[in-house]
Amino acid sequence: MKNKKRFLFIFVSVIFSLILSGCGSESSAGSSDDKHNLKMSVTVSDSSTWYKAAEKFAEEVEAETDGRITIDIFANEQLSGGDSGKAVESLAKGTIDLTYNSTIIYSILNEKLGVLSAPFLFSDLEEVDEKLNGPGGEEIKKILRDFGVEPLGFGQNGFRQLTNSTKEITSPDDLAGLKVRIPGIKMYTDLWTEFGANPSTMTFSEVFTSLQSGTIDGQENPIDVIHSSKLNEVQDYMTMWNYSYDPLVLGMNKKLFDSLSESDQEIIQTAAANANEFQIAEARKLEEEQIKSLEEAGMQLYYPSEEEMNEFKDASQPIYDKYESIWGEDLLKAFQENQ
Repeated sequence: MKNKKRFLFIFVSVIFSLILSGCGSESSAGSSDDKHNLKMSVTVSDSSTWYKAAEKFAEEVEAETDGRITIDIFANEQLSGGDSGKAVESLAKGTIDLTYNSTIIYSILNEKLGVLSAPFLFSDLEEVDEKLNGPGGEEIKKILRDFGVEPLGFGQNGFRQLTNSTKEITSPDDLAGLKVRIPGIKMYTDLWTEFGANPSTMTFSEVFTSLQSGTIDGQENPIDVIHSSKLNEVQDYMTMWNYSYDPLVLGMNKKLFDSLSESDQEIIQTAAANANEFQIAEARKLEEEQIKSLEEAGMQLYYPSEEEMNEFKDASQPIYDKYESIWGEDLLKAFQENQ
């Protein structure tokens, strides 16, 4: 009888230990054996540095997970019907797993992120790297996480330059009455109105024909967009004033990221860092080549002097007065103050 009781006690103890063991291994993070087939949306075409970096990212993740995690990449916002805003919303909701998107698109959904597009916030790429890798960049990442997106680092669309078909732009006075196509965010509309220009928004697919017909005089975009869209065929002048910087975010749905095992999270973070580094290097190398190509094609590039740049900065100051409370004083200071 004693042996039976002893056996029963041991049996119950073993079962109880197994239950506790099972509970102890259970967490919100997944197992390192989990398989995932993820979908990633890229705003631009498969010939872009964005897409090439996404491919590099996907290849590294698949290799490091022995094929457990694969990533299918879709160019030109195919997953959202060509709508970048919907792509970002879908990323936050989890119907898209990963995206490469400009923070301009994010700022449509959360105006605080518009701080990165503030006029003349960054003087050069060295300052961009310093600030995005500093406290300001970390604050941006916190905002993205609150939005439901895990930021896997920053890429580069680049500084936005002004092109037009009427005259060389050397001062704010030259902008008066200029019909300029801009992205559809309120801050840009307010800024260009403050400059005295006549800003209008339209889908980018309409820009070339609108420039060609004279419906608009000019537009603003990074060099890569200007070159790849062959805007030099309908634009004679370009002002190299670096008036607004356009970062990219390699984003992942936060719930999905949090559900992964720590080892898989590390693999994804490392692959993303490598992809972003590659994308930025390729974008900067390509931009140098594209600038030479545009000049050789006959486009006239103007580089404002320091004095002229100060005039443009002074003309944009009312935007800071208006938007500081929207962006947040502390967030703005994180990008304005020296590290």
